[in-house]
Amino acid sequence: MILLDANVILDVWDPDPVWHGWSSSQLRKLSLLDEFVINPIVYAEISVSFANSVDLDEKLAELDAIVVSIPRRAAFLAGKAYAQYRRQGGTKINVLADFFIGAHAAVLECPLLTRDTRRYAAYFPSVRLIAP
Repeated sequence: MILLDANVILDVWDPDPVWHGWSSSQLRKLSLLDEFVINPIVYAEISVSFANSVDLDEKLAELDAIVVSIPRRAAFLAGKAYAQYRRQGGTKINVLADFFIGAHAAVLECPLLTRDTRRYAAYFPSVRLIAP
């Protein structure tokens, strides 16, 4: 299984002029190798482009992406990583979602398809990142 980050999905659905090609190519290639999953955090992040959940669910079905719950172990790990980020001088308060996503990939022991590697690499070194 491969956990998808919201930025990759949105690059494809709302064609990003810079990242659409890379993200589309990765989704096509990797869909032949493994199943895609997202978690409720990613679901919430990508929902902003949709009027209702039925439309979003239909679009996710086109990707063959399923939504899986975040285990408590991952939520705990996310909180600890976020606390470390803040102790090290991190000032952004809107990044907690990234910590949930990184921790979820770590606990699932699965790769994460993303184009935003900085925090994931720093706080979840065990996660294999599929990135540009």
